[in-house]
Amino acid sequence: MNKHHESTGRAGEQQITLRGPAELADALPYLMGFYPNDSVVMVALHGGRGRFGGRLRLGIPQAPGEWGPVADQLAECLVSGSERREGRPDAIVIFLCQDSPDGSGGRLAMERLRPFAQRLRTACGALDVPVLEALCISDGRYWSYCCPDTRCCPDQGSPLAMPGTTVMAAAAAYAGVHVRGTLRDMEARLQPWRAPAAVTAQEEALDRAGPAMIPRLLDERARGQVAAETLRLARTLMDRIEETQPAPPALADAGDDQLIGSDEAAAVILGLQDRETRDKAAAWMEGAEAQAALRLWRTLARRCVGPYGEHAAAPLTLAGWVSWSTGDEPGARVALALALRADPGYTFAQLLHRACNEGLDPEALRRCLREAADEGTSPDARAGEAVMDPAVDRGATSLRVRRVRPLPDGGRRRGRAHRRPGAERLKASPGSPRPWTSAAGRRSREARRYGRRGSRARR
Repeated sequence: MNKHHESTGRAGEQQITLRGPAELADALPYLMGFYPNDSVVMVALHGGRGRFGGRLRLGIPQAPGEWGPVADQLAECLVSGSERREGRPDAIVIFLCQDSPDGSGGRLAMERLRPFAQRLRTACGALDVPVLEALCISDGRYWSYCCPDTRCCPDQGSPLAMPGTTVMAAAAAYAGVHVRGTLRDMEARLQPWRAPAAVTAQEEALDRAGPAMIPRLLDERARGQVAAETLRLARTLMDRIEETQPAPPALADAGDDQLIGSDEAAAVILGLQDRETRDKAAAWMEGAEAQAALRLWRTLARRCVGPYGEHAAAPLTLAGWVSWSTGDEPGARVALALALRADPGYTFAQLLHRACNEGLDPEALRRCLREAADEGTSPDARAGEAVMDPAVDRGATSLRVRRVRPLPDGGRRRGRAHRRPGAERLKASPGSPRPWTSAAGRRSREARRYGRRGSRARR
């Protein structure tokens, strides 16, 4: 076993010393705020005592051919991000978390991921940052990729400690740190419905709302009225949600789904595709209304079914923003990651995800939203400046944002090639364009991506 100590706190704070792979494996959910599934987690260590610093998580790529490039990018991202915040890390700890497909035992999963672990270690070493420990956690056991001594790290792995029985668990409970279940559970609360009857009803509602809504969103004179209607309906739904009694998450989600009709959800979902409307809705971020807003955004994200999956970027980003604003960083990262999965080019989600991962204080953005609400103006520009302000961002470089320019004679740009009508219901392969199933879906995509003059490109 590698002999080392890692402290969870800064100098002057209460510190917990972790010794060896067992205690590192036990500490992982407390570091992340949840139990990561199918994830690679990398944690930077600083100083002689190995204080925990920046950390990142990514889903484990399914194709082994992607492991090399992903390893290089992860190592570069963690090291460069740490340099901006706390200085160059002195070492890195790696966790690979993936259960076996049939629960037959984690050893096969551990061996399958061994080349990925080695590639991660090589990538970190190429940046002159050693990997102090690399662990695989699978089916309730852990293995060390760094320790060759079978007396302390046996081939069959070692069992994880029972939850709540370790020093780390006691310290986390004392500090008020809670583990929110598994990553899979957290994502399930935000993912689209799967029940066929419910999916069909919501998709039909979105198809009905589109032909009436999209032309108004493309009309500069009517857009303000659409925004007012969207925000007024969203506020009504929030009040309806707020009147219900608190319940456990699963029951609360089911109850919220029943409170909102398909046509109501469709109207708000489509209205939020206008970025200025979305930005005004982001002002519901504090106090009692924040929790009602969060429940509404989760509910709407679950309603973005079928070909409307990309529409979920707006409610998911709002859910991530409210979570971050109210101190739930793990929940914010999960929601923002799903928003970027729905639409990788959604700039507002990119900015918030980066700011949250950088450990920035959300108060700067809250202040901008409050001021914009008081003045009755759009908060978009100042909010973006608050997130990316170098004085707040600690030297981070700006993201490059592609702006859409108007075409002559009122022409429109095409974001992606149109499919043939006969291919409407085909399942898209990874990386291919999403199928469009209706004219409403096409108009909705156009309205969300392009304003009539290019000034409201969705961000």
